[in-house]
This record gives sequence, C-alpha cells and structure tokens, in this order.
Amino acid sequence: MSRFLNGRYGGLEPYTPGEQPKVPGRLIKLNTNENPYPPAPGVSKVLQWDPETAEQLKLYSDPEAAELVGAIAEYYGLETHQVMVGNGSDEILAFAFMAFQPENGRIYFPEISYSFYPVYCDIFGAKGMKVPLRDDFTVCPSDYYGAEGTIVITNPNAPTGMALSLGEIESILDANRNQLVIIDEAYVDFGGESAVSLLDGHDNLLVVQTFSKSRSLAGARIGFAMGHEDVIADLNKIKFSFNPYNLNRLSILAGREAIKDREYFRETCRKIIETRESLAAELRELGFEVLPSKANFVFARSGHMGGEEYFEALRQRNIIVRYFKKPKIDDFVRITIGTDEEMKMLIRATKEILDEKLRQEKREGMTKGEKS
Repeated sequence: MSRFLNGRYGGLEPYTPGEQPKVPGRLIKLNTNENPYPPAPGVSKVLQWDPETAEQLKLYSDPEAAELVGAIAEYYGLETHQVMVGNGSDEILAFAFMAFQPENGRIYFPEISYSFYPVYCDIFGAKGMKVPLRDDFTVCPSDYYGAEGTIVITNPNAPTGMALSLGEIESILDANRNQLVIIDEAYVDFGGESAVSLLDGHDNLLVVQTFSKSRSLAGARIGFAMGHEDVIADLNKIKFSFNPYNLNRLSILAGREAIKDREYFRETCRKIIETRESLAAELRELGFEVLPSKANFVFARSGHMGGEEYFEALRQRNIIVRYFKKPKIDDFVRITIGTDEEMKMLIRATKEILDEKLRQEKREGMTKGEKS
C-alpha cells in the first residue's frame, strides 16, 4: 500500500475472480460459470474485421448504446427508457450500490451470495446487512419484509444455484414498497423465473442481467438493467457522470446480434440444463449432496472428503472448479456446467479420486489395526 492511498481503502478486501489459465487448452475450466458454447452465429458476422468496421473504431461508441438498448427492450417487451446497459452487470451493480443507498446506508443481501456485494459496500461506504440463509441454503423471503434499506438478491443465488419463485419475489416487493429491491438475474435463463414480468406495478424493482452466461459473451462485458424509467434515469445519471462510453462499438454490435437470435439462445440453454441435471444425478450416485440448481453450475459436497481436498485433487488432474474457503460452505465446490464430454471427464476423475480415498482409508485402517 502506498502512502497516497486514501485511508478508508486501506483495509479493503477486493473481490477475487476465478482463476484464468494463461495457456488455454491445458485445463478443463469449470470455475467461472462461462458458457461452453460459442456466441450466436450472427455475432461472428458483425465482428468480421472489414475496413468499414475497423475504421469506425477511431470514433467513440454511442454513449446511449441505442441499438443494443432497443434490441433488449424489444426482446422483453419494454420501452427503451426502461433499459440501460453497462460494462458487465458488475458495473451496473456498482452504480446501484452507489446511487441507491438510503439515508441510513443499509443494503440487505444474503450472507451467502455474490461476494462482490460486501466489496461494493466497503467501496461506497454502505452498511452491508448480511441476512442468513435457512439451514437448507434457501433464501427466506420473510427475512426481508420491512427491511430498512435497499435489498439486493441474486436469483438464482450464487454460489448455491437455488432460486426463489416469482411469487416469493413479489412478496418481498409488496412488503417493501418504499425500498428498492434489486434482483440480480445473472443465471436466470437456466431455469429460474425472471422478475421482469413484475416491473409493471412495481416501481421499486430493478432487474439486472448479463450477456456473460446465457449469451456466451463473458469477454464482451455487457450487462443491462430493467426497471421503472425514473430508476433507470438515476442509473444513467451515475453512468454519464462516471464513464459515458462504457460499452465499446464491438460489444454493442455483438450484444445486438446475440439477443436477436432467440432460437440459438433457447437451444444452448436447453443443452446446459440437460447436462446440469445429468451431472447432478451422477454426482448423487457417487454419494455427493448436490443442491437443486437453476443456474449453469452445481454446488456439491462429498460425504467422503472436504471441499478443499476435492478441489485440489481435481486440480491435480487438470480440472479447475471453484472453492470458497468460507464458513458454512467450505465443504462445497461450485462446478460450472461444461460440455457433455467435459462432464464425463469430471466424473471419471471424481471416481478415481474416490477410489484413491477409499484405498487410503483402508491402508490407514490396517495400520491402526497392526499398532493396536
């Protein structure tokens, strides 16, 4: 830390992204919830490096990203003034944590959830109010009734993958008419119910989504928010005060084409859901507890070893999953859904690890017997 850093940030614990291998191809990467399938075919077409496209890069991008905003609004049946876009949903969430702190500074979110939330609270001086999950790792809607501050809920939740129903979300909105409720729907397209349909009649709802997961554009950094026009205007005020050109020209084109191809989107989501259910069933057969997921990952723990041990054993076999060394979830690993072939390799490796573990336990048992 330099002597120039503002003291309020001295103790800041930054968000830790998942490992990004420097040499692609050597590892099976199942740790950052990326889509295993390429973007929609139309994305490749608009990103061809023809002279006209390349020449346009000398100019700033459209700060309103009108083409992309229009395509999103059309897809969800909204007006354009109900939509804003950002450099990934992380940027939009950061704007929201900055803009929508109540006077008491309180922002409520699940204790086990997206680990960027407490970081945003530290950066923007908010009071993070961590609400415990139930013992079965579900979010209890009534825990948020009458909250004295802004509410932020990832749905489906991360890293558990478990989702609230539309009715449960509506109950939170109705119980907090004077508080903004932000539903972070990064994974909603893999089996959850989007709260977009609740926007009509709930001016206290902000829905945040991303193109990183279901649209296969994690590298393009495109996020978007949908809400009442006044809430969206507030977000745009922050955006234009911070970085008006936050989406580059190529990302705007890629996003427009990705959301236009509905058939490709539905097909890739369907394949990921089927692969997820198949993987969950196989892991359960091997003695794992797998939480019911509506996301493009599963959260699982073995009855034979701890989460860190399983994580390390997979890493030795060139398979990366995500491990969180945190209370209550340190026995679990989060496994991104890859291709069917990648999941087969994961299961083969898991069987090898369990067999080795069983042989080791037998050896240790024999050694103890000899000593006694």
